[in-house]
Amino acid sequence: MPLITLVSGCYNEQDNIPELYERVTAVMSQLQQYDWDYIFADNASTDGTLTVLRAIAAKDRRIKVIVNNRNFGPLRSGYNALLQARGAAVIALASDLQDPPELIPQFIAKWEQGDEIVLAQKTNSAEFPLFFLMRSAYYFVVDRLSEVPLIKNVTGFGLYDARVIEAVRKLNDPYPYFRGLVSELGFKIGLIPFSQPLRKRGVSKNNFYTLYDLAMLGITNHSKVPLRLVTFSGFCIGGLSLLVALIYLVYKLLFWDSFRLGTAPVVIGLFFLAAVQLVGIGVLGEYLGSIHTQVLNRPPVVERERINFED
Repeated sequence: MPLITLVSGCYNEQDNIPELYERVTAVMSQLQQYDWDYIFADNASTDGTLTVLRAIAAKDRRIKVIVNNRNFGPLRSGYNALLQARGAAVIALASDLQDPPELIPQFIAKWEQGDEIVLAQKTNSAEFPLFFLMRSAYYFVVDRLSEVPLIKNVTGFGLYDARVIEAVRKLNDPYPYFRGLVSELGFKIGLIPFSQPLRKRGVSKNNFYTLYDLAMLGITNHSKVPLRLVTFSGFCIGGLSLLVALIYLVYKLLFWDSFRLGTAPVVIGLFFLAAVQLVGIGVLGEYLGSIHTQVLNRPPVVERERINFED
């Protein structure tokens, strides 16, 4: 039977893992034409998540666990787990129960119809409306800046054909923006709309830094527009400054005795130019940081242990 591999990253999700396992098992039992296994990537949890995973893996050999040496972040840990999948199709879903496993049959149905990637697209969310609005605005900005059309309001929850995973594996990118990468590779993509529920238990492990890092990764990996905007802004500000200087010179020559420049325009101009320079340096720094990560070519994670992978 064809193998379907499910993949989830987890960090301090001891209260959600048992329900997730039960719901996935119930769904996959309805798809008797497929065999399946499930890879959990534990990102060095500090609660009882690993104990729960060991107990489940002990009674079900289909459950495989990767234990990371430390917390490498959700993106790197999940990406490493995806690369270990060996199924004809790979399904990625979060372990916080905000990605309903009950959508899996719809993913597989569209995959059987020829879609190589099937993604769940949020039409609305039970989260705080301001957060959903901010995410939607971010996706809009990234899509406008990107050199290839990106899919809005997707989190990575979906199904990926084995050919997609193999193509990603060959890229050998240590820190990819996976949502943008699947669009750039050009595979046929199907979408399934869904309403994202609230997290049942626990709190989100994302903070401002991780969200900002993900946002910058999406821009620097798929667009050169910010760099060109900085260059264009430099030309525009330089031209405007020259024009203002000429106007002041003419005005001073015409009204030599009565015209007083004052210090306010000088101070405002200095602060404005300094702000523009800092923004430009910051944009350059983001791109240099992305290049630095690529050049180092470190592994996505360092693993401490694997469970049930010997098969």
